[in-house]
Amino acid sequence: MPLFKRRNAQPSAEVDFTKLPRHIAIIMDGNGRWAKKRGLPRTAGHAAGAETFRTIATYCKEIGLDYLTVYAFSTENWKRPQEEVSAIMGLLKKYLLEAIGQMERDKVKMEFFGDLSPLTPELQELCQRTREISKHYEGCQVNICLNYGGRDELLRGAMAYAKDCMEGKADPNHLTQDQFGQYLFSRGVPDPDLVIRPSGELRLSNFLLWQSAYAEFYFTDVLWPDFSKEELHKAIAAYQHRSRRFGGV
Repeated sequence: MPLFKRRNAQPSAEVDFTKLPRHIAIIMDGNGRWAKKRGLPRTAGHAAGAETFRTIATYCKEIGLDYLTVYAFSTENWKRPQEEVSAIMGLLKKYLLEAIGQMERDKVKMEFFGDLSPLTPELQELCQRTREISKHYEGCQVNICLNYGGRDELLRGAMAYAKDCMEGKADPNHLTQDQFGQYLFSRGVPDPDLVIRPSGELRLSNFLLWQSAYAEFYFTDVLWPDFSKEELHKAIAAYQHRSRRFGGV
């Protein structure tokens, strides 16, 4: 833990808004612990976390960020108590309904990474409507990872590529990393420059495994519901003080 603390520490959180990362990814973690500290049910933590997401997503558009990707629900989260899963899905429905009503005003482009087939038909339809409405918008694109897992994404990509090879649509002797990237949920989206994980945990938790190969990481003990614009500034300032070499000197 101290190593990450020293690396993230900066004399100030001053951000050069002319040199923002193009793509920030966030593991929205800590809702349950936030609620427990206050003697509230975990569902209250998820509700507070949803409001934080709304604030941060809107702010990312305001400052001119190109892409924001958030980890909303993993392939492993189905193992949680049914009450909690239902609450998360209810919050998702509420958010999408509100987003659809406000999209012409906010003009935030939205996309979804993950296998949406296990969601209810209603939620699937809302996701698709959101995609269609925002297709013509310019500016910040918010990618919501739903029923998403990095290993699952890679497995699906490998299976789709193998199928194309069997059908003569792809040549296994000439596969490149860029070509394989087209088989992933994130196709067409540049890799994240900065991955932020609140809550004090120091792991990726199966999030954007392929895409995060050369991302910079920022860890903070702040729980997601308490994550603010100021905390985002700290993460971006830390990123701007780093030297990205991508394996070079």
